[in-house]
Amino acid sequence: MLVEVAIVSAKVLAVIGLVMPLAGMLGWIERKGSALIQDRIGANRASIYGFAGAGLVNTLMADPLKFATKEDIIPRGADRLLHTLAPCIALLPVLVAFAVLPFGDVLVVGERVINLQVAPLGIGVMYVLAMMSLGVYGVVLGGWASNNRWALLGGIRGSAQMISYELPMGLALVAMILTYGTLDLQVMARAQGELLWGWLPAWGILYQPVAFIIFLVAGIAESKRLPFDLPESESELISGYFTEYSGIKHLMFFMTDFVEVIIVSALVATLFFGGWQVPYLMRTGFVFPWGTTIDLPNIAIVLLQMASFTIKIVFFCWFQIMLRWTIPRFRYDQLMHLGWLGLLPIGFVNIIATALIILAVQ
Repeated sequence: MLVEVAIVSAKVLAVIGLVMPLAGMLGWIERKGSALIQDRIGANRASIYGFAGAGLVNTLMADPLKFATKEDIIPRGADRLLHTLAPCIALLPVLVAFAVLPFGDVLVVGERVINLQVAPLGIGVMYVLAMMSLGVYGVVLGGWASNNRWALLGGIRGSAQMISYELPMGLALVAMILTYGTLDLQVMARAQGELLWGWLPAWGILYQPVAFIIFLVAGIAESKRLPFDLPESESELISGYFTEYSGIKHLMFFMTDFVEVIIVSALVATLFFGGWQVPYLMRTGFVFPWGTTIDLPNIAIVLLQMASFTIKIVFFCWFQIMLRWTIPRFRYDQLMHLGWLGLLPIGFVNIIATALIILAVQ
């Protein structure tokens, strides 16, 4: 029993050790990336004995310290309990969603085979959808409990947007479930280790390119970032649903956005780009199409798989950040039109086409 608890704890620490530092680094990448795009310098003032680290000291040390020491202000007339709970309700479900994401295949320690997944659920896809859908409650409660008209408008926009784009996201996931015949994310990742025609990695994007586009667009909209940042929309609603937040609670809402970027990137990598798979890397080592084999110890294979998964996540995080500073914000009617009249019908057509193809093949 103690061994099992230790193993689960180690896996939890491994996931947290990836997600939390990466969320902080994304703040720095966004600042410096936007500065480069807009021909600015970016945050670079805070330093330690003259060392600013290209803004790292400012983003990873000075800013968290500032948030931690700022006064927590609750507006007059606000609901104190819900005002305090809202950022926790927004952040916690997104963090918990990482429990079913596989970050490797199996680690063999003696006679023990450890599945590199915090919670190996057979219904991982449903679990992720459930956890991500709970985040809307934090947005709505934060806007409503603040007793501020701009925050309330941001909360209403956020709820409408997240409900609208969860439907196309769900349809994209249904197409993947039909393709792989399972709800288990680990099984989906393992299935992508096969080779088509003996040389091409059978990643999900080859089977479902339409579902990939739908899922990526809906995922970016779920994270409430440009070009889908209507719930915040600084030029219209100040800061939207978290206008009346300061200190640590403001930081929690701020972190939620970056953690959502990471979860979307991890899901895109898992569903469409092989997850932890490395091309031609099998459970014993590399097996190349031309016949060359390279045997590797299990620990080396696991480290390569974890590195592959991390690199894919970082790439799609970078892609979302670059997208944020490249495409202008949609109008609200355009946002709703894209979700309900664009992605939703395409998602239904994609599911019907997928089902017909599977039926014909079988």
